[in-house]
Amino acid sequence: MKKLLSILFILFSCPIIFAQYTISGYLKDGETGESMIGATIIVDGTSNGTVSNVYGFFSLKVDTSDVTIVYSFVGYSPIKKTYSLTGDVREDLELAPALLDAVEITATKSEKIQETTQMSTIDIPIDQIKKLPAILGEVDVIRALQLLPGVQSGSEASSGMYVRGGGPDQNLILLDGTPVYNASHLFGFFSVFNADAIKKVELVKGGYPARYGGRLSSVLDIRLKDGNMKKYKASGNIGIISSKATIEGPIIKNKASFIVAGRRTYVDALYRPIMAYNQRKIDPNTRTAVVLYFYDLNAKLNWKINDKNRVYFSAYSGEDKFAFNDKYSFESAADQEAYSSNSSAGLDWGNLTSAFRWNKEWNKKLFSNLTLTYSNYEFNIGVEEQSTSTIRDTISNDLLAFGYSSGIQDYAFNYDFDFIPNNNHFIKFGMNTIRHTFNTGALAFSLQNSDAQLDTTLTVGRDPLLAYEYSTYIEDDWKINALLKINIGLHASAFNVGNTIYKSLQPRLAARLLLSEQMSLKGSYAMMQQYVHLLTNSNIGLPTDLWVPSTESTIPERSQQVALGLARTINDTYEVSVEGYYRTMDNVIAYQDGANFIDPTNTWEDKIEPGRAWAYGAELFVQKKVGEFTGWIGYTLAWTNRQFPNINFGRTFPYRYDRRHDVSIVGNYKINDLWAVAATWVYGTGNAATLGFFTFNVPNESFYSDFTSSTQINHFGSRNNFRMEAYHRLDIGFTRSKQRKWGRSEWNFGAYNVYNRANPFYYRFATERDSRGREERVLKRVSLFPIIPSVSWSFFFE
Repeated sequence: MKKLLSILFILFSCPIIFAQYTISGYLKDGETGESMIGATIIVDGTSNGTVSNVYGFFSLKVDTSDVTIVYSFVGYSPIKKTYSLTGDVREDLELAPALLDAVEITATKSEKIQETTQMSTIDIPIDQIKKLPAILGEVDVIRALQLLPGVQSGSEASSGMYVRGGGPDQNLILLDGTPVYNASHLFGFFSVFNADAIKKVELVKGGYPARYGGRLSSVLDIRLKDGNMKKYKASGNIGIISSKATIEGPIIKNKASFIVAGRRTYVDALYRPIMAYNQRKIDPNTRTAVVLYFYDLNAKLNWKINDKNRVYFSAYSGEDKFAFNDKYSFESAADQEAYSSNSSAGLDWGNLTSAFRWNKEWNKKLFSNLTLTYSNYEFNIGVEEQSTSTIRDTISNDLLAFGYSSGIQDYAFNYDFDFIPNNNHFIKFGMNTIRHTFNTGALAFSLQNSDAQLDTTLTVGRDPLLAYEYSTYIEDDWKINALLKINIGLHASAFNVGNTIYKSLQPRLAARLLLSEQMSLKGSYAMMQQYVHLLTNSNIGLPTDLWVPSTESTIPERSQQVALGLARTINDTYEVSVEGYYRTMDNVIAYQDGANFIDPTNTWEDKIEPGRAWAYGAELFVQKKVGEFTGWIGYTLAWTNRQFPNINFGRTFPYRYDRRHDVSIVGNYKINDLWAVAATWVYGTGNAATLGFFTFNVPNESFYSDFTSSTQINHFGSRNNFRMEAYHRLDIGFTRSKQRKWGRSEWNFGAYNVYNRANPFYYRFATERDSRGREERVLKRVSLFPIIPSVSWSFFFE
């Protein structure tokens, strides 16, 4: 009887088994051959579907032999294909960009915000970023992200990111999978990312998938273009302070391609003759030269070995340099005396990253990516003075030099797998190893004259300091039924420095429950652990960042975050999300009061203070990605607090970037084929700052009689006890495009801070006289950025 039942089961199940087929392959841009990330592949008329991964690969299982599949991506015309299957199918397709009147239709075919499991994640099309008004005409990815809810910029015109109460070191910034440790140019005025070389920008603020680890606050995943596989293209931009150029094209058509993008400023070249003229008027014996520039270079190679194997090589190099040189000479023939000096001072900092990747499609269900990366960040400070003096026949030469350097260098190995057993499971798993080398500060000092000679180097920390970071993960995007979908995962990590080993298990969970076809309820929980830390000296606004590891006396930072929200699509056009979150962070570190990074008497471990932090709030985001008008509205209501045992008398205080209300309104509108306009308006309540003083009277007859009768003393009370004034600003930009025989040209006209708002950059105390002539101390607001117009010209050879 059991044998009979087994035979019947096999017979009845065979049609079902044999009717299951897999359609797999790659989706590409029809114009460039670029892989399409997050394209939708769905069985027409059903919810049975999948999305392409970051390399354009997809795998979809179907249950019937006769089926119609719709392939779609936002801004591209969908492809609908009908199959009569007799076996598995390999399908590599190219989607063509849609005409404007077809874009709205395309948007309805893409995966909607309420259908995805992931929350606290925002994807901004790079074309939208390029259209935003830019300060001095320089498009900036990080500055665009600062317009999102939950993200703050810090000080005005800074390219820093403070996400949901976290610090800049708590953001994992990935460029083609390689960590970038310093993401700013020109003292934070611009970011290191050239928008012309970027394909995709995604920011994860919470509910982190298990594949990410090593930071507490956010993940910024930036993917570079692969290079045009079909034809050569060149583009460039000439602006007020910088210019850039990009060239891409096939090495072997439809098989191998390249892209190279470079950018450089020329602020110093414009300023140098003005400074030289002024200097000659002030002191004809002195010549002063200033160097102030940054450059960056992106390059990438892409080679399709065969249908199942691809390799990529990408690299980034960027450097900032600020220096000045004074040459002074004096000669007196009468006294037979002469003196000359050459003094210089400056600093430079920069990143170098590279990545080699090998994609392999093992079969219709299994895809892998092997990545080898290298990154190096360092900064250097130097001061040198050489002088020569001659008195009659006696010549004296003196030299005084001082230098400081610090940095971090990484070698990393990553092996990641995508496994798609069926349409209800999208499993990712992999492993990661990083070898960190920390240079936590080296001081070099030289002194040479007729009386003494000294040449020495002091290390501020234990250099070089080696550490190894290991991690492995597994996650499953699991569609339990038509209404409920979850992403469940586990991230395991370890950190070895010296004789100390730290270990961590970090569970991750995100869930989506469809409340209707257009709306869903989402929730998430994530535990994160961070083994590297950034020490920032708050007294100077320079890129003097000290990256340091967890050690036996500095334990890793740890966070937990929960979030709950609603996501909805309105009229297949507007994406709306509302989220509330609560995050705790333990073992965050800060410099002790009065400590600084170049003090050689103590190591960095003796200068820091561990503490805890917590942040909570709510965010609203409304976005329109397609059509003649695009843009978004973001609002954040947030609280961020910190506490350290030996700072602020152990009392809780608001974080410097605690900002109660934050509003951003962004809009892009295509007026006609020639003109487009874009505008942004931002508002934020004031940041926290530490201010305070009191006045006391001293009797003249006392032993204090040498002092004035009224003395004012600075007395700083509780940390961050003062609120700056509210910040708000309007930026606007106009673009005029024109088709030409050789391609297309664009003029960009814009203005930063259109209505010339005097926003506070910092505050200082000053002494003024009142109406009776008495001196009083008043608080003065210092503003740095008035209305700043800009103009630039772009060209596109196509």
